[in-house]
Amino acid sequence: MMYIEEILEYLPHRYPFLLVDRVTEIEKGKSIKGYKNISFNEPFFTGHFPNKPIMPGVLIIEAMAQLSGILGFVTVERKPSDGVVQYLAGSSKVRFKRPVVPGDRLCMESTFISGKRGIWKFECRALVDGEVVCVADILTAEREV
Repeated sequence: MMYIEEILEYLPHRYPFLLVDRVTEIEKGKSIKGYKNISFNEPFFTGHFPNKPIMPGVLIIEAMAQLSGILGFVTVERKPSDGVVQYLAGSSKVRFKRPVVPGDRLCMESTFISGKRGIWKFECRALVDGEVVCVADILTAEREV
């Protein structure tokens, strides 16, 4: 398990763009699970949409990418404090199954597929109450800062 203090060591993101609240499982080089609690107070709900708050799909993808980035960092035993970051480099096979709304817990899973020269590929999915809300293949790229 990884709590927010440790997550902050692995992700350079901060409010309002930190989209991982807890890592519940991690197996170096293999897979990671974690979640983001979705609160009505999230800043994006102000405009998306004023009378029907829905988490933007691109932020669901970003949340899965952040979780995948943690797995990448743990796998190579590096952190942003070492002068590197994991950028979202691409996504494919993205499908949204249902909206994510305030009160939901966005549970995410990421499985390492391949890696070469700092480019990592992950198979990801996001669930709410055990129901799949999004699937995607995510690419991250490790770069020096």
